[in-house]
Amino acid sequence: MAESRKNKFIIHGGILAMAGIIVRIIGMFYRIPLMNIIGSEGNGIYSVAYNIYNIMLVLSSYGLPMAVSKLISAKFVRKQYKNAGKIIRCSLVVSVCTGGLAALLLFFGANSIEKLYKGVDGLAIPLRVLAPTIFLVAVMGVLRGFFQGQGTMIPTAFSQLIEQVMNAVVSIMAGYILMKTFAQSDNVSAYGAAGGTLGTAIGALSGLVFMIFLYMAYKPTFVKKQKRDMVSDSLQDSQVYIVILATMVPIILGQTLYQISAVIDDAMFSNIMTKMSVSINIKADLGNFASSYSLLISIPQGIASAMSASMLPSVVASYTKNNMAHVRNKITSTIKTNMIIAIPSFVGFIVIGKPIIELLFSGYDSTQGAMMLRIGAIAVVFYTLSTVTSSALQAIDEMRKPVKNSLISLVVHIIIVYLMLRWSRLGIYALVIGNASFPILIFILNLRDLKKHIDFKLEYIQTFLIPLGCACIMGFFAWLAYTLMYMCTGANMISVLVALAVAAITYFCPLMLCKKKKWI
Repeated sequence: MAESRKNKFIIHGGILAMAGIIVRIIGMFYRIPLMNIIGSEGNGIYSVAYNIYNIMLVLSSYGLPMAVSKLISAKFVRKQYKNAGKIIRCSLVVSVCTGGLAALLLFFGANSIEKLYKGVDGLAIPLRVLAPTIFLVAVMGVLRGFFQGQGTMIPTAFSQLIEQVMNAVVSIMAGYILMKTFAQSDNVSAYGAAGGTLGTAIGALSGLVFMIFLYMAYKPTFVKKQKRDMVSDSLQDSQVYIVILATMVPIILGQTLYQISAVIDDAMFSNIMTKMSVSINIKADLGNFASSYSLLISIPQGIASAMSASMLPSVVASYTKNNMAHVRNKITSTIKTNMIIAIPSFVGFIVIGKPIIELLFSGYDSTQGAMMLRIGAIAVVFYTLSTVTSSALQAIDEMRKPVKNSLISLVVHIIIVYLMLRWSRLGIYALVIGNASFPILIFILNLRDLKKHIDFKLEYIQTFLIPLGCACIMGFFAWLAYTLMYMCTGANMISVLVALAVAAITYFCPLMLCKKKKWI
């Protein structure tokens, strides 16, 4: 029975992870024509606007899905369905208030925010378009958390796919139309970026409509469960709000520190580079960083977010039953699954990062982008580890620990990036180094806390060394396949596709052999 529950959370995590991969692949491929339409400057504005939007989203509602998932899971384990109903109702009220307030602040404060970013003119335009999206995502997050808390990731997965497909279609169309309409404007790049952000808004609206439909279809079943509930405590609404906020706030603070590093980096880079006159084009550099680096590494990073979302209610259920062995096993399984993807992704970006960039982003500096990947691809591994371990600490009711660890890491990160920008000639590469180093300290501190509270220990050989060995074999053959194919054909696309096929075979075959030998 325990094995069945373990397999269930891995399967649902896999479903959400697969949806996350598809979503990010769609995101990558629609961003390619969008970037070519709006140009590197437009993409620079888009990336800065999106980082600011992410901060507002995190501050207003990011913690809601995880908080609702955690609370609903605990209530369903105890069969307290009436209390679960109060949690979902009060969470929706919280989402409307926090999401609505954040949306208004971003809309009316867009001009003031733009003044903080030197060399990023027109930033206020896409920010205003993004503002309503915060409200939509806040409400949608509660409904996603409700289903996740019951151990099913399928509604979230489908809503993400619907959201991203609509995002892709509208972003490209709106970006093209606005670039043509405002072609003579001084802020034409900003209007192009606004077209991309309009897709985000319409995508969120589509995902919300789907989640509302699903919730209304499930509601009669949930009402029946509430009527049969004879064990719920008599909770007042005020008590529920306190519990929601107490669960939500630490999650928000922890994720805010994750997201705010990108906003601070953008602001430091634009202001310091303007004073030093090191960067020829600030918006173009930020655009290349957002595409050739951030966008590519976000694909494997998305798996960690998906697996963490699946792990959370499962670990909460085991922790509620005081089954520490199951808690440790589930965390270990989640980390191992993530490393099987993150480690070869890291090696692959180093080996064939440049031809991938040349294939996907023809209008961008592939030499600069490839160097970013070589320097910062390790971030894929450590962001994955920091994300999973943070979720694990939240699941065992150590909500403050990820916040403290993220704050320490953020302070160190800001100091490192500032010193590199101010006293070196690294330019945009300083952001890459900072991005790669930031999650390392978080992971180390999280691991220390997990060891302290639940005696958690990593299996280093099975978790890291064996996947790394298989990835190194993969890396050599992928590089060899690309080199030989390019020498024969001179075609980058064919060479990349062949190299990726060879990479898959030469990674998973040794990995399966290790699994057969029971080394992993």
